[in-house]
Amino acid sequence: MAAVLIIVFITCAKQIQVNEGVREKENSDRLEWIQAHVQCEGLSWKFLHSGKLFKAKSSKELYGFLFNDFLLLTQVTKPLGWSGSDKPIFLNEVLVKLPTDPSGDEPLFHISHIDRVYTLRAESINERTAWVQKIKAASELFIETEKKKREKAYLVRSQRATGIGRLMVNIVEGIELKPCRSHGKSNPYCEVTMGSQCHITKTLQDTLNPKWNSNCQFFIKDLEQDVLCVTVFERDQFSPDDFLGRTEIRLAEIKKDQGSKGPITKRLLLHEVPTGEIVVRLDLQLFEEP
Repeated sequence: MAAVLIIVFITCAKQIQVNEGVREKENSDRLEWIQAHVQCEGLSWKFLHSGKLFKAKSSKELYGFLFNDFLLLTQVTKPLGWSGSDKPIFLNEVLVKLPTDPSGDEPLFHISHIDRVYTLRAESINERTAWVQKIKAASELFIETEKKKREKAYLVRSQRATGIGRLMVNIVEGIELKPCRSHGKSNPYCEVTMGSQCHITKTLQDTLNPKWNSNCQFFIKDLEQDVLCVTVFERDQFSPDDFLGRTEIRLAEIKKDQGSKGPITKRLLLHEVPTGEIVVRLDLQLFEEP
């Protein structure tokens, strides 16, 4: 009897592993499809939840993808595929709520977005609860994040009013970045900062030599103290982004190298990693000599 139970247990464990592998493959395929078909420039995607949903009136089957910035509802096609998707529903513009009588048999819920209401049916009451809770939490976090961005933008504008100049920056490319351990490539992006000012480049897929060609500008408060920092990260959908190195350059050094020649191009070594460089083009412009 014990031997039979052990065999049953092993069989169940193997089946669970197979099911987990299938789910991971399906999630990977779905995310690849989204990246290829959805253009949301400037957003930092974090995958939160997905699953089948149905339109309440027509019972048309949909597949929902919830990210930290938006919700996407796609139509399912056969065999594997999604098409005819609506535009992303940004979470700072939605209100999700249960029906008037949430104790009914059908697991319905409503999503209000600007002048449209989506009435959807989940596969179960538990799944409806998951959707509602996760959308509410993501929406609240997104709104708070947007608020902080506006505050930072206001701070930048106020800095301009009292600044002594500006630094025009072009993040040209990365060279031989550290590869991701899982697949030998990387999905790199740069976070460029000077004090409280920040710019984030777009993420490029599957490359160790990304060509961002990303422009930004920073307002200068103190020519002797201000430092431009560039940090490179690997974008990861399912876990915290990996660190791919950082570098910095003082504005006083830029001014010395630039002189009266105009914009300069520098190749900066990334620190705290075994490999990687960043090429930047810099143009320091003073409003008046300090």
